[in-house]
Parts: sequence; C-alpha cells; structure tokens
Amino acid sequence: MAEVFDMIVIGAGQAGGPLASAFAQAGRRTALVEVSHVGGTCINEGCTPTKTMVASARVAYLARRAADYGVQTGAVSVDLEVVRRRKRDIVASWRASGEARLGRDGVELIMGMAQLSGPRAVTVALRGGGTRELSARTIVINAGARPSVPDLPGLDAVPFLDSTTIMELGAAPEHLLVLGGGYIGLEFGQMFRRFGSRVTIVQRGERLLAREDGDIADAVAAILREDGVEVLLSSAARRVARAADGRVLLSVTTPDGERVLDGSHLLVAAGRTPNSDRLNLAAAGIATDQRGNIVVDERLATNVPDIYAVGDVTGGPAFTHISYDDFRILKANLLEGGDKTTRGRLVPYTVFIDPQLGRVGLSEEGARAQGRAVKVVTTPMSSVARAIEVDETRGLMKAVLDAQTGQILGFAMLGIEGGEIMSAVQLAMQGGLPATALRDSVFAHPTLAEALNILFAQV
Repeated sequence: MAEVFDMIVIGAGQAGGPLASAFAQAGRRTALVEVSHVGGTCINEGCTPTKTMVASARVAYLARRAADYGVQTGAVSVDLEVVRRRKRDIVASWRASGEARLGRDGVELIMGMAQLSGPRAVTVALRGGGTRELSARTIVINAGARPSVPDLPGLDAVPFLDSTTIMELGAAPEHLLVLGGGYIGLEFGQMFRRFGSRVTIVQRGERLLAREDGDIADAVAAILREDGVEVLLSSAARRVARAADGRVLLSVTTPDGERVLDGSHLLVAAGRTPNSDRLNLAAAGIATDQRGNIVVDERLATNVPDIYAVGDVTGGPAFTHISYDDFRILKANLLEGGDKTTRGRLVPYTVFIDPQLGRVGLSEEGARAQGRAVKVVTTPMSSVARAIEVDETRGLMKAVLDAQTGQILGFAMLGIEGGEIMSAVQLAMQGGLPATALRDSVFAHPTLAEALNILFAQV
C-alpha cells in the first residue's frame, strides 16, 4: 500500500524546499524527495560555489593590480586547494542549514530517485536501497536541470569538465578551453584566467551572451580580451581528441579558417538539459516540449490536474530568484486561495563576470522586434565619478525607454556592482516611475547610484 501524503515535492531546490516547508507548517503531511543534496543547483553547484570562487578570483586580480593603487605587494599566486576548501565549507554550511530547517518545519525528507508511477503516485528508489511507494493529491516537480553534453565527435573519449566538476580542480589548468560563450562559460573563463590559466573561449554565435544587445556583448568581449582571455566568435567546434600526452585537441572552424586548439583541459558549457527524462512522466501523462521541458501554464500547472512544475525543469529563465518566485506563486494559490501568475513578471539577472553585467526588462533589440517606439540612452562607466575613484571604468550603462511615456522598458549595466544598480532600476520599473524620476533624484555622492542621474540626464 502506498503511503499517503497531502503533497509530494520532487526536488529540494529553491522552489521545492520552501514549498514543502510551507505545506508542512500549514499542517499538511508533506514528503520532499531529493536525489542528491538539499538546496538544488543554486546551493550545491551554481550560485553559492561559483560566486564564492569568483570572489577569490577578484582578490587575485586586485592583488596583481595593487601597484596601480600605490600599494606594493610581492608575487601573487593562487592556492586553488584553499579556494576549493573555502567553497566547500560555505556550500556545506548552507546545505546543513537547509536540511535543519526542513526538519524543524516537519517535512519528511526522503533521499532517493523519484519517478511518477501514476497521476498521483510516486515510486522512490531509496539511496540506501529498496523503494517506497507514495501517493498524494498534489504533486510538485522541482527536478532541475543538468549540464548538456553536445553531440561533438570525439567527446566521449575526452575527460572533459562541466560547470560542476571544474570547481573540484585542485590546481589551475595550464590552458583551459571553454566551449560556449554563455554566462557559465564567461564566468569560469575569466575566473580561471585570474587564477593563472591561459583561457580560450569558443563561441558558435557572432557574439557572446546571445540574449544581449550587440553593444553590450561587444563590451563584454573587450573586457575579457583585456584580461587576457582569447575569445573566438563565429567559431564552431568540429571534433575533439585526446593527444598521446593527455592534452586536449579541439578542432574549430573560425572566420579565418580551421584551427586546432591545444589545451590541457576542456570545459563544456553548452547549456543545460532538464531532468524530466528521469521522472517517468509518461506514467502520469505529463506533457513536455521538444527540448524536454515540462509544459506549464501561467499558474505553473501541468496538463495533469493537481500536478505542478517549477524552476529550471520548465525551461523558463534558469535563475534561483525565478524558482523562488515560482514557490511564492504556488504558496499563494495552493495554500492561501490566491490567483498569482507569472504574467508580466520581470526577470532580472546578473552575469558575475567582473565588472558585473546586470540586466532587467527588454533589450533594445527585443523592444524594436516588438515594434515599440523607443528612446535609448547610454553612458560609459568612464563618466562615473565612483568608477573613476576605484579605478574600474570599464563597461557602460544602457536604458531602453518608451519614446512617448518615458517609462523604462529595460536597463543594463556592465560595470562595477552592475547587479546592484540594476536592482535599483528594477524597483523604479515596478513602481511605474518614469526615467525623469531617476534623472531628478538626489543620490548620495560619490556613489554608483548617482550614475543614474548622468544616464537619464539625456531624457
């Protein structure tokens, strides 16, 4: 006989964990099934460990630039084992905190692989052996995604790295080849360059960060190149092989012809694949799209009554804060009788290269594609007093405005603490403030925020 719960949550990520806690605190018997670690990608393989390592890389970068600030230091070296230990300790602390919170809230945490065995039934292959049969009226899938493995000839014979395994290296690679110019490839590429590696990034498209405007992407590429990263655009990987001495030989077609890149390590950062293929969704009749993403409506409901999906497994924006907002939507609707949806949700994000790229709302190209009449204003960070004072003037700010109303449709900042300033603009957008409100606001001097006065003075 199946054990009966009020709710079963598959996956203890940034939506699943809080939702299970909310249901348990409301007196509902709740099972949370997790195959690996509490906290999901964010805590274990994503935000927490990568940004911890990015911080170490920035310290190394600043130490090498100390003389620019009048500070004399000796030779700078990086002990990657210490960097790794610091990363592991922070991850372990967050993970333990999450597990303890679930226990306090009364959630039954089951470690194992969950598969649907019917519209309201789940079979769990337990980590320690054996199985448990569970059933519930409501099921929420928060199964996440994993690094994609491209169909590249020879890759099966090369011991390549992904976004998880690269963080376990005990020493910096001599020459790191990065396949993919998205935010994962760029963050790791710049990071390991600062750790002392030679780095080459291979991007199939004509620009890095394909969702960004061309001027932003070009500025990102310029920053990476200035940091010593080789960036190959419009370059497609054709095959990869392992040399007799263990080195990686990556053949790429570039605008200048075919090249063979000789590297010590290969990082494959070619997107992510939803974990829906591991859940036996067919047993419950749950629909997916061609990429395997679980199809949901604006209330995060699947095509099967009382089954919901949240987070990266739906193919939506793969950000922790979006997963957490998915939790808030379901909590409001399932526990509080609300009617929240994803409609009109702003999707802010930050790419943690250094300086950061923060963006929210429409890009210029996106707005024009919608046929909107827009006004675009830009300002280089070299015009910002605070950026000059801290000697980080690379990048720019850019805002996309409705040409008639002056409302802010989108904003991007490639610059020091770009994510923080982007968040301030997001608040203005959510509050319906026009660009003139930021133009005329009195910000403390000298701060990065007062750069918004400079940007919107063009309105």
